[in-house]
Amino acid sequence: MLRQFLWLGLLSTTPMRSQTPAPPTATRIEHRETRHGATVIDPYFWLREKANPQVAQYLEAENAYTEAMTGNLKPFSDAIYREMLGHIKQTDLSVPTRRGEYFYYSRTEEGKQYPIQCRRKGSMEAPEEVLLDLNALGKDRKFVGLGGFVVSDDDNLLAYTIDYTGFRQYALQVKDLRNGQTLADTTARVTSMAWAADNKTLFLTTEDDVTKRSDKLFRHVLGSSKFDLLYDEKDELYEIGIGKTRDRKYLILEIEAKDTSEARYLSAARPQDDFAVFLPRQKKHRYYLDHREGAFYIRTNQDGINFAIMTAPETDPARKNWKVFLAHRDDVRIDAIDLFKDFAVSVEKSQALAHLRVHNFKTGTWTAIAFPEPVYSVFPGGTPEYESTTYRYNYQSLITPSSIFDYDTRGGKSTLLKQQEVPGGYDPKQYASERLWATARDGVKVPISIVYKKGTVRDGKAPLFLYGYGSYGFGTPPAFSSQHLSLLDRGMSYAIAHIRGGDEMGEKWREDGMLMKKKNTFFDFIDCAEFLIEDKWTSADRLVIEGGSAGGLLMGAVVNLRPDLFRAVHSAVPFVDVMNTMLDATLPLTVGEYLEWGNPNEKAAYDYMKTYSPYDNLEKRAYPAMLVTTSFNDSQVMYWEPAKYIARLRTVKTDSNPLLLKIKMDPAGHGGASGRYDRLKDQAFEYAWMLTQAGISK
Repeated sequence: MLRQFLWLGLLSTTPMRSQTPAPPTATRIEHRETRHGATVIDPYFWLREKANPQVAQYLEAENAYTEAMTGNLKPFSDAIYREMLGHIKQTDLSVPTRRGEYFYYSRTEEGKQYPIQCRRKGSMEAPEEVLLDLNALGKDRKFVGLGGFVVSDDDNLLAYTIDYTGFRQYALQVKDLRNGQTLADTTARVTSMAWAADNKTLFLTTEDDVTKRSDKLFRHVLGSSKFDLLYDEKDELYEIGIGKTRDRKYLILEIEAKDTSEARYLSAARPQDDFAVFLPRQKKHRYYLDHREGAFYIRTNQDGINFAIMTAPETDPARKNWKVFLAHRDDVRIDAIDLFKDFAVSVEKSQALAHLRVHNFKTGTWTAIAFPEPVYSVFPGGTPEYESTTYRYNYQSLITPSSIFDYDTRGGKSTLLKQQEVPGGYDPKQYASERLWATARDGVKVPISIVYKKGTVRDGKAPLFLYGYGSYGFGTPPAFSSQHLSLLDRGMSYAIAHIRGGDEMGEKWREDGMLMKKKNTFFDFIDCAEFLIEDKWTSADRLVIEGGSAGGLLMGAVVNLRPDLFRAVHSAVPFVDVMNTMLDATLPLTVGEYLEWGNPNEKAAYDYMKTYSPYDNLEKRAYPAMLVTTSFNDSQVMYWEPAKYIARLRTVKTDSNPLLLKIKMDPAGHGGASGRYDRLKDQAFEYAWMLTQAGISK
């Protein structure tokens, strides 16, 4: 039987002082495995036993310890929360989006955790219809997460998915918008949905109940009890998703591994037909399908890793009939092609900046949309109408709040519809943003985006917050956050290291930070930190760093490599137990991610991964101050990874710096709490802790 966990209060010699608790000690139970001929002992393997009450007891002890050690932070945390809340317009309205006869929008109300999804018919002066109110659905619940949200072509039916656990386990609901009734049509574990043109047939994909891999496609006719299985993807490297082209002509089944994809298509007007394979999967060929005016458009990497756009007639889309619409370029990655009746928009990325280029089908010309700042982010803003003559996009930067524009494709002019209001007297002229370039140890130039309050003295004494991710080809855009004002106004600069493993500098940037080149990601981050110190933006004793999920792996790896370089670390839902997780094929994500991290069942990959796995490389040494946050119900990085990491780190660290685990035991997910106020309180606590570690306590 596992022994009880003991709290050892250290008695104070001064009566007026409160007791300082010792950290919890996790029981050690020997667990042996043989891996490639070597015996591996993991004394904390038992923490995977989620139903074991002593696991919960240990985690609650960690929470209690964190609360005891940070109780003095509460006034500071509360003050930051009030600041953050003061920079948010709590009652607000999104820019309405026209779809058919309706204007769709969401709105928030002060005091309510979740947005309310609404629409009005004909104009915004018409009566409001509330489509979905998550505040009502989430009443008396700790967590409520909205997954899919798809309206039928005739605007009468809403299919949506909802999760109340934080485990990304979404159930289908169908609501008749004419009478507000929720229909009996439902099923579990739905991951994507699309309506057929008949407004009664719904296609949906579901996930495996153990691995959470999206693997099955079903067809369901409303009112029927049947869900007809149409496709079952057996290869565990692949996941599937269903969608619909903007012109509403075709349903597209996307089947994708990390390095290979395949598409199948079906006329939306013929829902009882079979899906046709567009092009059979071929190893390393990634392609994505769309449709416009009798032709398929294919975003493909067959002729270059940064993708090209090809077209093919829908009557005979064989490879021999493909024609180049937008050629591959070595220095520009094509992220997407948005298709409309009269124009197309190429969403591109180069030099760690996003770009939008508009193609006029009548004239055959391309026009780039201009943006005013040297460092910025731009995202497609959602333009559902196929015959639209305007294109909506979201522009923002580290100092410019989120701004919604409509670009007139005929006149070539962008019109600002709304800019995020930042209450509390925000003046962007008080801040400055720059693009810096650090030289990595192999000579590669790594971009850094930085924002700071004007007047900050670059003498190496200022505090700095450095964020990094660098995995899965997901770049980190230099986007606006009003929460960062609580850092900037206290003299702390905020920087993003755009390290390899993301896509900021093209597809090769991604490939150079994965598999057997993964350590480039960690070296880049360290080299960026050293550059910022050498360039006198900060010093090692005032540099705090943050990363989450795969970015939490980054945090664990860099503090193992250079624990002397950082003052404090916030590691959120961190993927730190790499070897155990990647050797367990029953866990969500594992098999499909062999193509991202490597397959440790292969000796060469195992040996390489083991050199950087944070849990496996903890040593007796001094470590920075650390705050690790997670959720008991996280389905992407299981809670036991950070729990085991903390337990082992406690036994080897030789310093007296704080080591804290904060875990949400109530329903919460990979992103933490679901409610906006709850999330803000969590962030305020994290910022208060990091600021304090950097020497700022008010």
